[in-house]
Order: sequence, then structure tokens, then C-alpha cells
Amino acid sequence: MGLRLAVKKTGCSGFAYVVNYADDIGSNDVVFEDRGVKVIVDRDHLDYINGTEVDFVKQGLNEAFRFRNPQAKGECGCGESFSV
Repeated sequence: MGLRLAVKKTGCSGFAYVVNYADDIGSNDVVFEDRGVKVIVDRDHLDYINGTEVDFVKQGLNEAFRFRNPQAKGECGCGESFSV
């Protein structure tokens, strides 16, 4: 179906992004589509990631999602978690 974007409580700053494959779309889900990619987000997580830009970057042999969240008030030193 697409990619499921969520947050979970973890890390030294409070929350971390979680990206998984989505096998279905639930009644509480919101679907965003850009450039042929569907991103599915549970409505309960929207307050934490509203306005977040998601990019997939390749640097040499490394590939990763990069998140730019305008609501983030802070991030941990390694960039794995954020606070809102």
C-alpha cells in the first residue's frame, strides 16, 4: 500500500520516527501521496509530525530517511529522537 510513518516514545529527547511498510489502511489513517509514494499516518500521530518533510537520502553506501520537523523543539545529539 505504501509507507507507514509514526512516532514512538523513546530516546533521550522523547520521540523517534518509525517507518514501516503499510499492508492496509485503517479507518483512523490519513493518506498522503507525493511523486507516486503513499505515506500513511495514524491520526493520533499527526500532532507530532504535522508539517514534517521526509526525504530519502543516499550518501555513498549509506541510505536513510531524513526528517525536518518544524515543530521539533530539540533533538538528541545523534539525531535519533526529538521533542515537541
